[in-house]
Amino acid sequence: MAQTDTEARETFLVEHYRPGLTAEELGAWAAKVRDTTGAMEREGKPVRYLRSTVVPTDESLLCTFEAASEQLVRDAYARAGIPFERITAVIPDGVWPDGSHQSTKEEDR
Repeated sequence: MAQTDTEARETFLVEHYRPGLTAEELGAWAAKVRDTTGAMEREGKPVRYLRSTVVPTDESLLCTFEAASEQLVRDAYARAGIPFERITAVIPDGVWPDGSHQSTKEEDR
C-alpha cells in the first residue's frame, strides 16, 4: 500500500526483554510480527514493519514500525500474539517531527 499525503505516520520502537529466549527465538518473534503487519498493510491499514534488532547478550528484541498511530502497532502485536514491554514514538535517522533533518555528518554540526 502506498502512503498518501493524508496518512501522516510516525515511527515507533517496540521493546521486548525476554530472559531465556535465544536469538533464534527472538528472530522468530520478529518474523511473526513482520508477517502480521504485512497482512494488515495489505488490508489497507497504515502500519509497516521497518526492521528489528536482536541483542543476544541482553536477551532482547527491538522492532521499528511506521504507522498512523500507536494503536495500529498494538493491534499488530495483539493479532500476532507476541508480548512486549514498551512502545515509544521515536525520531528516525535525525528526521524531526516538523520534517526538518539533523545532519549526521560531523562537518555539518
